[in-house]
Amino acid sequence: MSKHIEKLKKQLTEISEVVNSFKSEAVQLKIIDRLLDVLVEFDKNDAEGTELFNKKGHKKDEIDGYPFAQGRKKPGATKILNQLLSTDFFVTPRSISSIATYCKDNFDSDFKTSELSGILLKLANENKLRRERSNDNNRFEYVAL
Repeated sequence: MSKHIEKLKKQLTEISEVVNSFKSEAVQLKIIDRLLDVLVEFDKNDAEGTELFNKKGHKKDEIDGYPFAQGRKKPGATKILNQLLSTDFFVTPRSISSIATYCKDNFDSDFKTSELSGILLKLANENKLRRERSNDNNRFEYVAL
C-alpha cells in the first residue's frame, strides 16, 4: 500500500505546477478528482489485466432516463437542473422546495434549497428560466421561458 502512496505522491508532485496554474480552487479540485478517478480505475483494471477503456467507453447507468457514469458519485445539482431544463419539468411553475423534493424522489439526491437557489438564480439570469413571485405565498417560482 505504501508503494502506491509513494507513487501517487510522486505523480501529484509532477502535476502540481499545472494544477496550481488554475486560479479557481474548484477547478483545481475537479482536475485532481478526475485524475484520481483515472488512477484508481487504471490500478483496478491493471490488477485485473484489462485495458483502461473499452471500445465503447465507460458503462453508463441510468436513473429515470438520466445517464451518469457508473461507480461515480451522483450528479450534482447543476447537472440535474440542466437535465430538467431539457424536459417539460419547468412548464408549470416550480418552487425551490418542490424542485428539491422532485430531485430527492427521482434522482435520489437530497439537495438543500440553499444549494438549488443560487443555481436557479443563475439560470434565470441566463434567460433559461423565468423567476416570478407566487401570489399564494410570496415566494419565488421558476418556469421555462
